[in-house]
Amino acid sequence: MATVSHIHVIGGGLAGSEAAWQAAMAGIPVVLHEMRPNRMTPAHTTDRLAELVCSNSFRSDDWQGNAVGLLHEEMRRAGSLIMAAADAHKLPAGGALAVDREGFSRMVTDRLEAHPLVTMAREEIDALPPADWRHVIVATGPLTAPGLAEAIRTCSGEDALAFFDAIAPIVHRDSIDFSKAWMQSRYDKAGPGGGGADYINCPLSEAEYEAFIDALLSAETVDFRDWERDTPYFEGCLPIEVMAARGRETLRFGPMKPVGLSNPHAGGARPHAVVQLRQDNALGTLWNMVGFQTKLKHGEQKRIFRMIPGLERARFARLGGLHRNAFLDSPRVLDGQLRLKAEPRLRFAGQIAGVEGYVESAAIGLLAGRLAAAEAAGGTLAPPPPTTAIGAPVAHITGGHLAGSEAQGTRTFQPMNINFGLFPPIEAPRGTDGRRLRGKERARARKRAMAERALRDFEAWLASQRCQAAE
Repeated sequence: MATVSHIHVIGGGLAGSEAAWQAAMAGIPVVLHEMRPNRMTPAHTTDRLAELVCSNSFRSDDWQGNAVGLLHEEMRRAGSLIMAAADAHKLPAGGALAVDREGFSRMVTDRLEAHPLVTMAREEIDALPPADWRHVIVATGPLTAPGLAEAIRTCSGEDALAFFDAIAPIVHRDSIDFSKAWMQSRYDKAGPGGGGADYINCPLSEAEYEAFIDALLSAETVDFRDWERDTPYFEGCLPIEVMAARGRETLRFGPMKPVGLSNPHAGGARPHAVVQLRQDNALGTLWNMVGFQTKLKHGEQKRIFRMIPGLERARFARLGGLHRNAFLDSPRVLDGQLRLKAEPRLRFAGQIAGVEGYVESAAIGLLAGRLAAAEAAGGTLAPPPPTTAIGAPVAHITGGHLAGSEAQGTRTFQPMNINFGLFPPIEAPRGTDGRRLRGKERARARKRAMAERALRDFEAWLASQRCQAAE
């Protein structure tokens, strides 16, 4: 019988811990490399695995009406260690899943240290792993050690080093009011793969623009953590409130410039200012607010951005933010197996792979562990379909996101939380009396239909693995 190769997992956060657990439970020996306590980070305080840094909340646990709750449920069905620890140490939090931080990380650490196929290596990997490590999962998160980050950047050819990455909000298309907004590219110019009407445009009059600037300048912003304060802004991606503070007309001559646009709702007149949204996923369900990266508090973002004509009832798939972050431009550099195209022995999991959030990071770790285990055993495993809560973000980061124009040097990919906008659309079921549902009732029914479809498809994916194992 051939010797099965070890899997090396770099990083003992949520993604790395889950990846190691899944691979070991599949019968593959794992070496889990964690640099703490030999080298601590500015954000961590203990040497335990899966330490929760920013929050103790895993967000909503409602699988029928919330995408992250659906992700919880799929992970539970796949034997997730992270979800088992969360459930064992949950705290009262209404419909959310909040956990006791210490008990949670202690359980994850104890389970992995006790597993007979897991070897703990308390060491820093500060360069590209040795060539004889045939199966590697990099799960180092946003605080990747500088030496390893530089090695990955050199290997991938992409800039994935840490800076303040300003993230723009993303809006669900079906919440935009097209009695005020319209589709048009500047000067009707067709871009790569486009047709001359590739942007959604939301117009502002002079009075609306001035009120918007006033709101921006007086809004509350998020304070940086101590360990983030010395990292400079990325000058090419400044927050809109920083641009507004440089002069009241700065935005109107920047991301809100109205040139080359004519408003069909106003007889073809050019608006005083405009907010453009660019398609963010291949499904066409999510649209990115161009140039609207921000560090405003989330409540302020909703209030101020809903002042924009056409976005009064906007639903946000992701709000803006700033992070000291290291992540790959995954749609360009990762294949469908989460492997680096330039170095296929390296898989990526967690936030560095292009997702945002504790649960999302752990879910990608779960999948990476299973994919690596199948490969180490001499087989292959297809990811779950994009109709599932684990498959949807994987499809997004490995091809479903629409990249910027390489000719213009733009890069639009940003890590994102799980949301139903990443799933293939589905028709909302009718009411029990056969009538078509409307408004919030229709939205709830559609989400539940998506969730039920997801669990059916995920169970089928799990069943196919059980069949393969029995053969």
